[in-house]
Amino acid sequence: MVDMSENWRVRRAGRGFKWPDGAKVAVVFNIAYEGWSDGKAPGIGPMGNVLQAGFFDTNAASWGSYGAVRGIQRLQRIAAANGIKTSVMTNGVLAERWPDTVAALAAGGHDIVAHSYGMDVIPVYLDEAQERANIERTTALITAACGERPVGWISPRATNSPRSQRLLAEAGYIWHGDCNDDDLPALIDVGGASANPRVPTSPLVAIPLTMDINDLPHCIRYGNAPEALIAQFKAQLERATLADAQPFMIDVTAHTHVFGRPSGAWVFDAMMRLARARTDIWIATRREIAAYAIEQREHFD
Repeated sequence: MVDMSENWRVRRAGRGFKWPDGAKVAVVFNIAYEGWSDGKAPGIGPMGNVLQAGFFDTNAASWGSYGAVRGIQRLQRIAAANGIKTSVMTNGVLAERWPDTVAALAAGGHDIVAHSYGMDVIPVYLDEAQERANIERTTALITAACGERPVGWISPRATNSPRSQRLLAEAGYIWHGDCNDDDLPALIDVGGASANPRVPTSPLVAIPLTMDINDLPHCIRYGNAPEALIAQFKAQLERATLADAQPFMIDVTAHTHVFGRPSGAWVFDAMMRLARARTDIWIATRREIAAYAIEQREHFD
């Protein structure tokens, strides 16, 4: 968790840290429910080649819009059929445009994760006032849609700013996922190093967003067949647990505009079935992992 401006103590999970019931692996099924601000489009699209500068990419915009039109409903049905609660990275713009969808996700027990206002609103590009306003706006829109404040935040690209952890703690967030430097949660003691009374004394949990089982880089960036991700997930479950006895976590991430389509949704279902068939796995939401990490704080060094 790179932080270039704050000097907070980071406590890592020690050798005494274990998942509940001695599980070897915690698996989180994430749904990336992503949208863009008005006049903005994804930086990549199904055609691969980008348009000339100054032209709005209607093709990429339409491709990205599929997630709200069809993809989120399909992935939600698959999760329900498997009895699995997911962590849904939700942009504020989608809570604004499709509040009933976000309300249904929350009512179904899914963990609604704030994901900035839009995928084009990346904290590292913002000054402090702009970032604070973005957190407040995103939080308010999600709260209005589902009646409950989100407690977790993942920035677009999992790319925060040097001040994001402080601002999220001030806003009442319990955890963030803007890190990729571990495969276990860590505790950030933001309160002990800040004179700001708005920063809570309880730790902010950093839950890494592991990228090994993620549909977008797997298929869109690297051009792999969807079914290859199943083999990769299965091999990691089987071989990593045999090679090393220490616990770790795996994120299984499906974007609603990528694996929300029929060509990939069945892969999300297949990976859920693989996880459910194991007896040494804790299938959890990120919110559950954050709560467990705080409960087990004595096992963090």
